[in-house]
Amino acid sequence: MGFRKGQKIEIYKKSTDDGWESFMDAFIGTHGIITDPDTAINDSDALIEVSLVGKGTFRIPQDCLRCLDQ
Repeated sequence: MGFRKGQKIEIYKKSTDDGWESFMDAFIGTHGIITDPDTAINDSDALIEVSLVGKGTFRIPQDCLRCLDQ
């Protein structure tokens, strides 16, 4: 399943992707909204832009995200 713009997510675990930076460990458990899912690329390994509540907007690997809305 791909992510879509406006979808509510949670960073629920540390990513195994090379795009994961050590400062992102503090984001685990944070909720946010997908702002740019890169649907044109549609690469499950691609980083996607997420606006995190109280933290700002970041490019996050997809393997650490889970949908909060169905």
